[in-house]
Amino acid sequence: MRVKALTIRILRQMRRDKRTLALMIFAPLLVLTLVYFLLDSSTSTVNIAVVNAPESYVESLYENNTYPSYYAEDEARRALENEEVTAIVDMKSGKLYVALDGSNSTKSKMALSAIEVAKKASAPTRIDLKTEIDYVYGYEDLSMFDNMGAAFVGVLVFFFVFLIAGIAFLQERTTGTLEKLLSTPIKRWEIVLGYTCGYGIVTVIQSSVISLYVVYALDVMMIGSLWLVLLITLLTAIAALTLGILLSTAANNEFQMIQFIPVVIVPQIFLCGLFELSPTWDVVGHITPLYYVADALNEVMIKGSGIGEIWLDLAVISLCCAVFMTLNTILLKKYRRI
Repeated sequence: MRVKALTIRILRQMRRDKRTLALMIFAPLLVLTLVYFLLDSSTSTVNIAVVNAPESYVESLYENNTYPSYYAEDEARRALENEEVTAIVDMKSGKLYVALDGSNSTKSKMALSAIEVAKKASAPTRIDLKTEIDYVYGYEDLSMFDNMGAAFVGVLVFFFVFLIAGIAFLQERTTGTLEKLLSTPIKRWEIVLGYTCGYGIVTVIQSSVISLYVVYALDVMMIGSLWLVLLITLLTAIAALTLGILLSTAANNEFQMIQFIPVVIVPQIFLCGLFELSPTWDVVGHITPLYYVADALNEVMIKGSGIGEIWLDLAVISLCCAVFMTLNTILLKKYRRI
């Protein structure tokens, strides 16, 4: 009977907590639906820029599941830098010159395979036709971890900072500390800034440790500046921190805060660029902060880009931080009783 009474009490408590029930039922459905559409529409399109090659060779490339297009030499190089093409093909002086973007190991292997098959199919008698490959980004046999490690740094920092900051701020509310602060003359923006700076110092240490560990202990591919990686991870931590504090205002307990993960964090992980997305879903990914984090880290760690190439990513992440802090300041008004 005691077990029955306890069971009934828990069920009644859950029935009154409609937000928890909704998250438990609909959050998994949301994630499953998102995964279904992403995986169902995901494509691995390999575009190849052809500077100079016979028509028969270009037709053979097309028959091998790639999409060749003629480019001028300068245009082809810009297209490769902008990730519009995976490889540049230039056949001259008895050689086949290939400039390759090896930052995506799957696409680069598909491109190389198609290039070699097309060479044999279009010129079977040209056994002297050699292929010279120049890896503009990445290198031969780039591992899966090297390929995805840069984005994973941002994902891990974002996830753990979001969770820890959200729960910590929620405890400030539930224990009455926040209400006591709001009863003093302190301004709401000062509270938000103070919490951000306080937790921010810890996130500086956390993001630095994660970045240094991935680069030096796990030996992930690192071409660009370590200082830029640290700057990106720091901005990532602040964005996750302010978002976690913002969403903690909508949670009544730690359990509800954790349930925000499949609704807020998991979709961003799928959309940030870790997986090959269709053009439509790639556009959707542009509305998530984690997309710009992953893009900036990939640019610096894999392609060796500088501040000039990632300034837009940094600006968007910084804008997200400012928006989340502003919303935090506005929402704190409902907790001020005097």
